[in-house]
Amino acid sequence: MQVSVAGLRRNIKNIAHNYTEPQKKVREATSNDPWGPSSTLMSEIADLTYNIEAFSQIMEMLWKRLNDHGKNWRHVYKSLVLLEYLIKTGSERVGSQCKENIYAIQTLKDFQYFEDNKDQGLNVREKAKQLVILLSSEERLRMMNVLEL
Repeated sequence: MQVSVAGLRRNIKNIAHNYTEPQKKVREATSNDPWGPSSTLMSEIADLTYNIEAFSQIMEMLWKRLNDHGKNWRHVYKSLVLLEYLIKTGSERVGSQCKENIYAIQTLKDFQYFEDNKDQGLNVREKAKQLVILLSSEERLRMMNVLEL
């Protein structure tokens, strides 16, 4: 198996910053790699949200990633993708914390970043809008919890 330079750099940062296993998983899922997080990895992270300590570590890293900008737009987009997944399949605490901090997601509806004359911020803005709608609808959140049972 070949490790990318970005993957190697991420591993070095994980060691240097002494990140926990849940934090490493979030960093991998929200990396700058040009592909989305795997459903297997997102499922592992969702399972970890039921552990109080891991939940705190996961959410801390996600909020940090959501505050990235510029060339790290993929961190932001993939964090929104992961958050949506966690709201739907993880602990109810994920949805609660997101509702408490909805302003942080709302601000991303104005996210801007252009690269090679391409609006890379569009996906972030759209995903942020979808998440705000989801979090604003008690009925939708309740329906998801019923469907998951």
